[in-house]
Amino acid sequence: MKVNSVLMVGCGDLGARAGAHLKAGGWQVTGVRRNVARLPPGFDGYPADYTRAGALAFLGALEPDYLLVTLNPAEMTVEGYFSGFAGAMHNILAGLGAHRPRGILMVSSTRVFAEREGGWVDETSELERDDPRALAIIEAERALLDSGLSACVVRFGGIYGAAGGRLLARIRRGELCAPEPVRYTNRIHRQDCGGFLAHLLLAMASGASLEPVYIGVDDDPAPRFEVESWLAREIGVTARPGVTAPDSPGGHKRCRNRLLHAAGYRLRYPDYRSGYRAVLQGESTPPG
Repeated sequence: MKVNSVLMVGCGDLGARAGAHLKAGGWQVTGVRRNVARLPPGFDGYPADYTRAGALAFLGALEPDYLLVTLNPAEMTVEGYFSGFAGAMHNILAGLGAHRPRGILMVSSTRVFAEREGGWVDETSELERDDPRALAIIEAERALLDSGLSACVVRFGGIYGAAGGRLLARIRRGELCAPEPVRYTNRIHRQDCGGFLAHLLLAMASGASLEPVYIGVDDDPAPRFEVESWLAREIGVTARPGVTAPDSPGGHKRCRNRLLHAAGYRLRYPDYRSGYRAVLQGESTPPG
């Protein structure tokens, strides 16, 4: 029986988690990143900088059945975003040459949505027109979805799960955001990110018809002050409300995850309470 193969371009934490699921199911998993020594055991590796034109010319020769694309900005400037997203996607598509994978899955961000006033968004909602960094991500999405290849995009929001994250560090210092104005936040535990990506790749392999875009968040968009106050109580610190945290980029929205559930994925951590309890109790395991 033929073994399915997946090539993960930009194989960091999310790729490692999704790849671990697939590897356990007998898939051949290959990661492409600058430092292949950081790939999990059992992953094949190819060192490459996906922001460099021509650096991915070998992709087509590998003839992967599936691609998982997890990109990051080359640096935090606008130019770095265009290089790390739009430029990288063009490099990937060029590198495939005449090879046509059975499916390509791209990790994107809820930053691309235009909503800024706390309203609800779904996969069909209006996209950003003014944020140049979001526009770089949107350009990468469109290049893939307009390529004629079988592809879909997952827009994740508020990925968390690291015990040493910046939010927990700030809460441990007793610093909370201001309760007003209300600012909604969306999030998803990194274990659910990896699980959902693997779920979609397995669905592709089974011949299921996927939507072009999915939102990857949990079931509970919540005001930032509510989340931070709850965390302070769980940690047992005396908090000082009113220390304003920087706004999330384009982040005042509430994201619906109806299509995630319709795809048959069951969230391990459906809300911030269950997810952060796992983090605080040390259950946030490393990939693999």
